Amino acid sequence: MERRPMDLAAYTERSRTGPCFVCAFLSGDPDHRHATVYEDDDHVAFLDRYPTLPGKVLVAPKAHVEHVVAGLDEGAYTRLMLLVREVALAMESAFEVERTYLLSLGSQQGNSHLHWHVAALPPGVPYEQQQYHALMGENGVLVPTPGEVESLAERLRAAIRDRRRAG
Repeated sequence: MERRPMDLAAYTERSRTGPCFVCAFLSGDPDHRHATVYEDDDHVAFLDRYPTLPGKVLVAPKAHVEHVVAGLDEGAYTRLMLLVREVALAMESAFEVERTYLLSLGSQQGNSHLHWHVAALPPGVPYEQQQYHALMGENGVLVPTPGEVESLAERLRAAIRDRRRAG
């Protein structure tokens, strides 16, 4: 998969002044398409539009919640975190993984809709290119072809289905 520099200025502008990207995606806005890997009545998991690692997934509640802890009651928080875990475990069964990173990013100033990043670090990445370095758009983003996006999404959908059937 090709890695290209990210237009951080355009991304920041879109994040801070555009519509909520999760709500726009869920409403079907064609400018905010993502490949869905899981959806239920309350949550959605989809491939990141700007992946820094192959198959990077975002997991979000469908409701526009902005605070990772205070915005959810205990039951909603637990259900969301169980889904984050399920997606991470599916990712680990679908890809060769040295470590799985889980982060909740965003702020009131941009990308405010609560979402978790689930990213699989492939084996063999030099230590200096792991952790935050591997997740930062400043270090470039992967640009998968439409076929690669669909293949990644299907691998993750199948892994989630398999886990659900087994569990």
